[in-house]
Amino acid sequence: MSEFKQQSINGLNFTEHVIEIPFGENRTLELRTGKLAKQSAGAVLARCGDTVALVAVVVADKRTDKDFFPLMVDYREKFYAGGRIPGGFFKREARPSDGETLRARLIDRTIRPMFAEGFLNEVQVYVTILSTDKQNPAELVAMAGASAALHISQVPLVKPIAGSRIGCIEGKLVVNPTADETAKSTLDLVVAGHSDGINMVECGAQEVSEDLMVEALELAHANIKTICRGIEAFRKACGKPKMSYEVPAKNPEILKEVAKLMGPHILEIQATLDKSGRDARVKKAVDEVSAQLIEKFPESEGEIADAVYLIDEKAMRRRVVKEGIRADGRRTTEVRPIWTETDVLPRVHGSAVFTRGQTQALSVVTLGSVDDKQLIDDMTGVTFKRFLLHYNFPSFSVGEVRPPRGPGRREIGHGALAERAIFSALPPETEFPYTIRAVVEILESNGSSSMATVCSTSMALMDAGVPIKSPVAGVAMGLITDDEGNLAILTDIQGIEDHVGDMDFKVTGTDKGITALQMDIKIEGITREVLAHALEQAREARLYILGKMAESITTTRAEMKPHTPRITTVMVPQEKIREVIGSGGKVIRDIVEKSGAKVDIEDSGACYVMAEDAAAAQKAIDMIRAIIREIEPGEIITGKVIRVIESGAIVDLGGGKDGMCHISELEHRRVAAVTDVVNEGDMVTVKVLDVDKERGRVKLSRKALIPREDGTLEEDRPRGGDRGDRGDRGGRGGDRGGYRGDRGGDRGDRGDRGDRGGDRGGDRSSSPAPQASPAPAPASEGTGDAESRRPRRPRPPRGNREDES
Repeated sequence: MSEFKQQSINGLNFTEHVIEIPFGENRTLELRTGKLAKQSAGAVLARCGDTVALVAVVVADKRTDKDFFPLMVDYREKFYAGGRIPGGFFKREARPSDGETLRARLIDRTIRPMFAEGFLNEVQVYVTILSTDKQNPAELVAMAGASAALHISQVPLVKPIAGSRIGCIEGKLVVNPTADETAKSTLDLVVAGHSDGINMVECGAQEVSEDLMVEALELAHANIKTICRGIEAFRKACGKPKMSYEVPAKNPEILKEVAKLMGPHILEIQATLDKSGRDARVKKAVDEVSAQLIEKFPESEGEIADAVYLIDEKAMRRRVVKEGIRADGRRTTEVRPIWTETDVLPRVHGSAVFTRGQTQALSVVTLGSVDDKQLIDDMTGVTFKRFLLHYNFPSFSVGEVRPPRGPGRREIGHGALAERAIFSALPPETEFPYTIRAVVEILESNGSSSMATVCSTSMALMDAGVPIKSPVAGVAMGLITDDEGNLAILTDIQGIEDHVGDMDFKVTGTDKGITALQMDIKIEGITREVLAHALEQAREARLYILGKMAESITTTRAEMKPHTPRITTVMVPQEKIREVIGSGGKVIRDIVEKSGAKVDIEDSGACYVMAEDAAAAQKAIDMIRAIIREIEPGEIITGKVIRVIESGAIVDLGGGKDGMCHISELEHRRVAAVTDVVNEGDMVTVKVLDVDKERGRVKLSRKALIPREDGTLEEDRPRGGDRGDRGDRGGRGGDRGGYRGDRGGDRGDRGDRGDRGGDRGGDRSSSPAPQASPAPAPASEGTGDAESRRPRRPRPPRGNREDES
């Protein structure tokens, strides 16, 4: 559906053009132009759901003197798009993140082949994500917006392009799934192209088959065609006339003369199979041919050199297509010689070298704690990554002199591809709670260094003891076509075949299926048959490479390296998490300081203890378990007296728990003062009598563990049960409750009872009357001084109570 709205705001007249295009199931892509950013060459506001991208295009008036197309794609995600404020000190978006760089590359690689041949004016495509609903993929909305903005501008874009994402949920392919759906998918395939073919692929997968991949590619292309038709209609409605541009004329005589002189040089070049030697031969040909023709064609050194390179390229293409022989002498399906080695570095957690021809990658794996995860702070929120793969490409790997810089777009892109390729083979975090970082140093490069990265990292992970599901390998496929339409698919391409070829198709996977794809095509597109053939040829090469890797290591090592820290998982009940952390992290810091281990706890209750020293780890584990354990009646615990109060002693039971041992539970005898038995700092062994879980109180007893005079413990004393025939107990009255029979009533003046101090406990049946002894002071008075108490009235003798024994 297309709309045209003539509007006027405060005297400013403009026409806004709007079109809606089907974009996945029950969703549409809306494109608008004419209202915003009108000073650009073309500006489009693209929207799907509540995800909105503004794409503005600008173009220089004059051609540059560069030998490549100077296209610059900038992709920026604003935090306000997701209703967030950036973290950090400056609270402002800074340099592009890795994610933004990868999305910029996605658009760049798709539109770059679509510009008119010979057009070398500078072009900038500036993408700003203004709003996100966190469900509809911003990069695909932006890609369609970029295509539409270029197509309605004066920039000579040959054809519009578009992108489509394909997921596979429960065996069913889904077009442009939401973020929630993608999280459940076994396939995350992004395809871009035009109405006549596909020219870019990015994919992460969980060992999917080649047949399913071809089916998904076809489905994506069908959706791409629909979007491209809509963009074409958009241009017809509001597009600008295309600008004219100059292409410097070539002198046809130079090409003819160079062709006559190149015969012997071509034979020498084709006979040289190594990269450096071949490069030297080509340079020799340029120098000798230029020397012979410079007088006839003065000031044409550049054009002569271009003619030499062009003739060499055509000769190489013809030889590959007609004879099946490549620049290094291999056949089209042949993989370069491979050698591998693991455990190459002494102190790292895992390492491996993978060498294929003149491409060599060293991968080093480091295992860290949960706390080492990378925090990703972007417009959609904060997320964490537990697997990081960093790819480095120093200049010495290609024999060049170049100052070192930070990672560029190429390094970030290659690292992301290898990371995606291996991710599905990693064990889940619940089984292997490590943060995993792999750093790959490219030591030599002659094509397909990203695939060497995949192979070396897979081996290094196994060397480190990471229980990956299956080894992962990768191979880069190429395509060579000639002027007659003949083609050859090449396995394991090298640098020159990537440079002059028509396709760079990287495929990674296990022996069971594909885990990642990346494809860039320089021609307009390839057919289903070519794709299927390339995937099958890649599968055969992948199995061969996996076999070569198995010569060094076949399975994950049973034991980690001695210096690798071990992680133990302790599950903490969620209601106990606060106790383990403590106020302001006090408790968990105390555990770390006293044990020397690193402790991380998650909201799920998973508590990870990491230490190189087993004793340190065990100490931290014991401290955590002491905190989370439930104290039960009957337990016997040894703890320190942390406080003495008048009524008893507070004992530390460990794990931040304490209990009260009442003064009456310290010893069998009557204790006048708590400090007569225990003092603060003493270690005591106590028995748990009762636990009040609601109020958090624990009742303890020390005397329950002290033998009585007869050798029995408190718990050995009979409780209840049959007390036997107690005989005639005399005139003790009936009901002893209430008035208690004849013992109740007025007991009269009992006279002076004398000094009754002493211990009245024990067996009283052996004497006819109680013995006068000093009475102990009540515990509340805190003293045994009988003279300090008020005298009591004397009590008359009550007779022989032997019958009560």
